[in-house]
Amino acid sequence: MSVLRPMDKLPGLNTATILLVGTEEDLLQQLADAMLKEDCTSELKVHLAKSLPLPASVNRPRIDLIVFVVNLHSRHSLRNVEASLHHVDATFFLGKVSFLATGAGRESHCSIHRNTVVKLAHTYRSPLLFCDLEIEDFRATMAQRLVRMLQICAGHVPGVSALTLLSLLGSSENPSLEDL
Repeated sequence: MSVLRPMDKLPGLNTATILLVGTEEDLLQQLADAMLKEDCTSELKVHLAKSLPLPASVNRPRIDLIVFVVNLHSRHSLRNVEASLHHVDATFFLGKVSFLATGAGRESHCSIHRNTVVKLAHTYRSPLLFCDLEIEDFRATMAQRLVRMLQICAGHVPGVSALTLLSLLGSSENPSLEDL
């Protein structure tokens, strides 16, 4: 079993690489295109994958941020993300993984309850973002946000680390006793 590790490759000079993982190829491609339109001081690389593990033979750069995209209208999408999570080294969850739930705007059509994805993100101590990627304005805003997160995770924003970002994006709710 191939596990994706954050330090498998050395960082590229002024390069930031994001991996979008999800079953909705068209939506991922549209999000990638929107990200590449954003003004970024780093050389931005966006890789798409339906699932993990990635093929071992692929020559790829170091991955600075992984975004797991769950379509709330597809149970297959959730199962795919859950299976893919087993191929990610635990150290990635120190600020270099995020979940993105799409399709929440049409809640009557959802086959996955929002709380299911909230619990998943909480289990992996990773931020959860909601966005209807099918709506161009929302997709553009999410692209802008992901580019900024990626720059931080790649170490290109002075004074802010991936762990700092994780704490800023973390829930402001009071921790329960089991979290202490």
